[in-house]
Amino acid sequence: MCVRADAERTLDVVLVIRADLVEHIMAHAREEHPHEACGMIAGAEGDERPERLIRMLNAAKPSGDESADEQERAMRSVLLGDAHAEYQGEQRSSTTYYTFDTKQRLRVQREMDARDEWPVVIYHSHTRSPAYPSQVDIDLASGPASDPRIHYVIVSTRDEASPTVGGYEFRSFRIVNGVVTEEDVEVVESYMFSHTGADDVPDRA
Repeated sequence: MCVRADAERTLDVVLVIRADLVEHIMAHAREEHPHEACGMIAGAEGDERPERLIRMLNAAKPSGDESADEQERAMRSVLLGDAHAEYQGEQRSSTTYYTFDTKQRLRVQREMDARDEWPVVIYHSHTRSPAYPSQVDIDLASGPASDPRIHYVIVSTRDEASPTVGGYEFRSFRIVNGVVTEEDVEVVESYMFSHTGADDVPDRA
């Protein structure tokens, strides 16, 4: 993932997102429960409007191929390390952890590059905890290849979920150099009149 030179500018602490995209994220999260769902929403490079939702595969979810699953578990152990390998006394699994499938991630990145897009939003669900970044989430979003412009959306599908947006526990964050900043979420029917920039024509038919 490439970080543009203008990424160091002061970022607006708000995510403006269409209502249909919120519904698509929540539908994906509900379908995958009790496994964590994950995905991204691409937008035109240089623009902060999320437009095209892409469901990603959670590589931590059992595939039925024992050899592939064992390889993924070994990779998960390396990525998480001893400090984060467990959640509430049990080994982390797809119910408490997500990671993008590597082959799909590379394919999607090539597709976005060809369309001059970037991942405006990266989202995932928490099935047993509040919609707030875990240390694992923070670590995954940090590092030299991270992009400070990305909005990290987390939704919770736990029974005790506390509605924050549209009746859902739906929250958005910026994660820059390990620092988490929660941002407001503005849900709109169309970007036509939102402060992300006016258009002459609506975004959807």
